[in-house]
Amino acid sequence: MTDIEISRRRLLGTVGAAGATGLALGATGGALVHSTVSDSGDPQRPAAGSLAALGATEVAFHGDHQAGITTPLQLKGHVVAFDLAPGAGRKEAAALMRRWSRTASRLMAGQPADTADTGIALDAGPCSLTVTFGFGRTFFDRTGLTARRPVALDPLPDFSSDQLDPKRSNGDLWVQIGSDDALVAFHALRAIQKDAGDAARVRWQMNGFNRSPGATGTPMTARNLMGQIDGTGNPKPQEPDFDKRIFVPETGSPDGQAWMAGGSYAVVRRIRMLLDDWEKLPLGKQEKVIGRTKADGAPLTGGTEKTEMDLDKIGPDGKAVIPANAHARISAPEQNGGAAMLRRPFSYHDGIGPDGVPDAGLLFICWQADPMRGFVPVQRKLDRGDALSAFIRHEASGLYAVPGGPRAGEFVGQRLLEA
Repeated sequence: MTDIEISRRRLLGTVGAAGATGLALGATGGALVHSTVSDSGDPQRPAAGSLAALGATEVAFHGDHQAGITTPLQLKGHVVAFDLAPGAGRKEAAALMRRWSRTASRLMAGQPADTADTGIALDAGPCSLTVTFGFGRTFFDRTGLTARRPVALDPLPDFSSDQLDPKRSNGDLWVQIGSDDALVAFHALRAIQKDAGDAARVRWQMNGFNRSPGATGTPMTARNLMGQIDGTGNPKPQEPDFDKRIFVPETGSPDGQAWMAGGSYAVVRRIRMLLDDWEKLPLGKQEKVIGRTKADGAPLTGGTEKTEMDLDKIGPDGKAVIPANAHARISAPEQNGGAAMLRRPFSYHDGIGPDGVPDAGLLFICWQADPMRGFVPVQRKLDRGDALSAFIRHEASGLYAVPGGPRAGEFVGQRLLEA
């Protein structure tokens, strides 16, 4: 079954499953049921019963692409980076990826982990769980695979607005977990951490959330913590060049790294929102900063959220209706030589400091076939004059090569680690 066929089945059978505009692929309806515990104490799932549609929705682990890239936005997310332990190399990394893949495939099917399951998710089905794996630049040094490191993993350039914490950036291995149930997501995080064993150690870990599926009458583009609709400009899977923009060609990457066929590159940024400053702005000024109305995400030049921006329109005051430094104008693909990326973020809130200021913002995750043609040119332009820059702070960053989806019987990264 193709990804598109899986998507159509989910969209026809699941109410309120869509998250952000353009994220339309990913899962098939499941038939998993309430769990029981056997006399021996082992968790088991019976073959009869029923789950709500939200709990029963299953995302396929195997396929052309890894899950969690085009899957509709999920309620709860965890992103975590690991460093290989001292002395661990290619052999240990392959064994780890084999363990992680086996665990991810079971959990995404709504089954318990096959060793020492914690029982956290016994009452739930798969709940759209996705587990996505990637490799950082340093992974190739640690495993003796520098000759197979893609050019696209060259370090991101420095940006003037960056205030990056190296302890919360980069990492040898990266894992993204998403689910429509918080316990199911935590269960997967715990299982992945336990499976790391002595082979890898957590470098950093962050938690995020989105609006609950079904919370709106019809599927809507998500809002961020500034209250803005976020994701309108995402490329759409039905667009003829979508795969070209987001995924490495099936023939392999241009630098000859065939193991990345069907894969993508994830740029991950922890972007703190200075909410106190933002919320002091009158609504009209907020909309000028973004270039869109807050109520429905329509461009300031009129229409609806999906209406194309009229970047040439001049107002009665003789100025551009969408200001030259508006975020939507600067980040628009037509303003960046067609550069595009698929944004699939989570919001985060890590409490309120002693000064009463919330540590909150966006776990920005974007996907592209080549970050030098996606994230980098857009961020360079934003860095030079985005009105939104005064209200955000980039605090952590990472870039990861995310291989294509595993075939049946394969583990993620096998074509790299066992070639």
